[in-house]
Amino acid sequence: MNDAPATLGVAGLLDFETAAPALQAIRSALAASQSTRLDLAGVSRCDSAGLACVVAAVAEAARHGRKLQVIHMPADMQALASVCEVDQLIG
Repeated sequence: MNDAPATLGVAGLLDFETAAPALQAIRSALAASQSTRLDLAGVSRCDSAGLACVVAAVAEAARHGRKLQVIHMPADMQALASVCEVDQLIG
C-alpha cells in the first residue's frame, strides 16, 4: 500500500498570460485524481495572477471537501502571498 500523497506538479511561467489556462488544467487534474499536494517547484516565474491561480486551486479543492497542500512555493510567490495577506490561505 502506498501512503504517499498524490502530487500535482506545475511548471513554467505562472503569470497573467498563463494563469487562466493553468487554473483550468489544475481543476481538470484535481477532478480526475485524488491529488492532495500542489507542487510549485517547477514554476520559474509568477506574478499576482499566478498567485490568484494557486489560491483559486486551493479554494476549489476545499469546496469539494479536500485539502490541497501547496509545496515548494517559489520565494517570489511566498513574498507576494505575504504582502497580499493570503499566505495563510495557501500555506
